[in-house]
Amino acid sequence: MGAARDLRGAARYAAYAAGQAGAVAHVAAHELGAAAYAIKAACAAAPEDQSDAARQLECQWQRDQLPPAIRELVLDDQRLRNDICWSVFDC
Repeated sequence: MGAARDLRGAARYAAYAAGQAGAVAHVAAHELGAAAYAIKAACAAAPEDQSDAARQLECQWQRDQLPPAIRELVLDDQRLRNDICWSVFDC
């Protein structure tokens, strides 16, 4: 997480996504942080006029990767936490 501080844009969000995935696995309430940072990285990497499309594409890609057994649990959690996760899970 510390390595991300000096970075900007997509690289910063990608580094935070990796750090979040590794650092907070023991805290169930933080499980969406890595996904949210990855979506922010996709937005930051896209041209400004394509940022929302990139957000939706990454969000949907992530959802498509969910195993059926946990899909509804994760989607419910995204709905609950969307506001604190920069509203990135609207897809």
